[in-house]
Amino acid sequence: MTSTELGRIAAIYRYPVKSMRGEALDEAVVGWHGVDGDRRLALRRPGVPGGFPWLSASKLPELVGFTPVVRDDRSGSGLPTHVRTPEGDELPVFGEALAADIARRLGAPVEMMEMRQGVFDEATVSVISSATVREIGRLAGRDLDIRRFRPNIVVQSTRAVPFEEDDWIGGVLGIAETGDTPAIAVTMRDLRCTMVNFDPDGGPASPEIMQAIVRATDNHAGVYGTVTRTGRLAVGQTLVLHRGRA
Repeated sequence: MTSTELGRIAAIYRYPVKSMRGEALDEAVVGWHGVDGDRRLALRRPGVPGGFPWLSASKLPELVGFTPVVRDDRSGSGLPTHVRTPEGDELPVFGEALAADIARRLGAPVEMMEMRQGVFDEATVSVISSATVREIGRLAGRDLDIRRFRPNIVVQSTRAVPFEEDDWIGGVLGIAETGDTPAIAVTMRDLRCTMVNFDPDGGPASPEIMQAIVRATDNHAGVYGTVTRTGRLAVGQTLVLHRGRA
């Protein structure tokens, strides 16, 4: 087996409610279904045909301005108990008031659901390098907030080569430091959607961002992975790419 040091973990994020605002973590437990607490809640659109009934910001961009918060975690689950609306109102996450507020904006009914294994588009862990985000920003003529890309793991790579994540496919991401650390098999490129155009702080959409990704890499930025060993991640850890058999 060959091992290559890639760089360090610059940031870790999770998104308790799909398409709502995420939270930065200093460390995280990574289980078989990704970062603990990531996308465990989602809004379902009753009566929507097809295999993906979940509401995302591609249908309602205002969702990125909703903030999940924990006010009374008696269950110890760490999941949000309330959601703060863009106007500042804090509503119970499973309450009728929140569902009614979002339904009014969408023009259709919704209901909050808890999914033990999470609600993911393709895979359970998303990874992107800061160099890739900088390059997309350069191509789009903007200084980009990395939260637009909704990653779980942000890598400050040693090479600092944009889109180098594509070269990691087929390998396994691990941590150089010893201890209870996870392993993540890199399985595919991350095909981007209009989410990257939405300001995470609620500003106007910027279609030039997705346009830049389309021109540069046929609309891919970052990679997806699947957990092959559970453990703990922390900001500052050294990320290593393993290839071949041990």
